[in-house]
Amino acid sequence: MRGIIFDFDGLIVDTEMPGYLAWAECYAAHGHELRLCDYTRCVGSDWAHYNPATELERLLNRRLDWPELDRERTRRVYELLEEVEPLPGVRELLTEARDEGVVCAVASSSPRSWVVPWLERLGLHQEFLHVVTLDDVSRPKPSPELFELAMRRLEIGPHEGVVLEDSLNGLRAALAARIACVVVPNQVTGALNFDGASHRAESLAEMRIDGLRAIVAGR
Repeated sequence: MRGIIFDFDGLIVDTEMPGYLAWAECYAAHGHELRLCDYTRCVGSDWAHYNPATELERLLNRRLDWPELDRERTRRVYELLEEVEPLPGVRELLTEARDEGVVCAVASSSPRSWVVPWLERLGLHQEFLHVVTLDDVSRPKPSPELFELAMRRLEIGPHEGVVLEDSLNGLRAALAARIACVVVPNQVTGALNFDGASHRAESLAEMRIDGLRAIVAGR
């Protein structure tokens, strides 16, 4: 194993629950409930598989002022993330990877304008040789494009790396890219079925480089 590809949202930082809560509050303000099981359909991808905005308009049978609602929802997400820190084990695993000469990249279905400022704010940007985002590909996960591009930039093959993911769309993308995938679910994705994952962990605090090497070698 020569490289590790990290997802961002829900894997490095728990942005998934604040994102869901902000959407749920928007629904509640319009007299409807957004079920977590529905929202998870868009986690790790874009709105092509499930769009909460389109669904809310369908429920209300009318159009909404989305520029204003999106501004309020974004403000609420940042408010919920005000004191955010990397999830347990992230800093330690990155430090160990650097010490072991294992190259790391981020591959995220979110835009660069979201991912990079967070990495810089958390002091993690320098730990990644490359940051690949939605802006770099034609399709988000579950398409394998993000992981394939990250592997090319890290100059590794599928058998030389591992993906760390929290979402079902991320796992599907890793399977399509033929690279080992360790799934670390969060509060939003914990109830999903991750059949096909190389390993499932409750936290990145459980994972060490030797363990990841064993997972890759044992595929």
